[in-house]
Amino acid sequence: MNLNLAGRKALVCGASSGLGFAAAMSLAGEGCDLYLVSRDQNNLKKAGDQIRIKYQVEVVPISADLATNSGLQKIKDTIDSVDILISNAGGPPPGQFLAHDKSKWDEAFQLVLNSARTLTEIVLSEMIKNKWGRLIYITSIGVLQPIDDLILSNSFRSAVTAMSKTISNNYAKYGITANCVCPGFTATDRLNSLAEKRAEAENKSVAEIFSGFTSNIPAGRIGQPEELAALITFLASDKAAYITGCSIPVDGGFVKALI
Repeated sequence: MNLNLAGRKALVCGASSGLGFAAAMSLAGEGCDLYLVSRDQNNLKKAGDQIRIKYQVEVVPISADLATNSGLQKIKDTIDSVDILISNAGGPPPGQFLAHDKSKWDEAFQLVLNSARTLTEIVLSEMIKNKWGRLIYITSIGVLQPIDDLILSNSFRSAVTAMSKTISNNYAKYGITANCVCPGFTATDRLNSLAEKRAEAENKSVAEIFSGFTSNIPAGRIGQPEELAALITFLASDKAAYITGCSIPVDGGFVKALI
């Protein structure tokens, strides 16, 4: 399938590893030029070089922290016109409600919700001018079926979901779509870290925790970043122009809701 993405420019956050890197690689495979954002300058350079060599697209690395105003300003100062935004921030720390004081809530707000809001503000006016744009927010299955020990992620990613839905209503007339993709238990460093913390809290092995994860997934396995990236790339294309305002799980059937 030709997705007609050659020559489009995508801003991909969290792009040096995991879901962000997989999304960047998939978009580059369809001919997209890329702005890649990550805090880790060394890994960002490696990721950018790998993508550039493999697909011969233009890659501009931006070393910036989405949780800081200075990092978001650096992105704004660096980019030109962007057709596709992949808003992707690392997850806040796990824990139940009483595990987090106000400072942790403030930090999670800055990382998850404020970064998504600011990135959207940076790119949206140009998308309206061009009458074409794709806003894609990587959230979590936690917005569809909250995960008990991820209250910070559940709360602020749900706010991103509401923001995306409202944007989709307001700006569809300009050829702009806004969607959320909701990864389930996917093979990333984030999942490994969560498994280690849960293993410590429950006095179990990490292998036992992963066995518990997969026992609740009808597909019987952990997902791969490339599987989420395939959906992101389709949503970024003209083929998905009539899909907007959605939150789509990629979870092997973990979420049990009908809608």
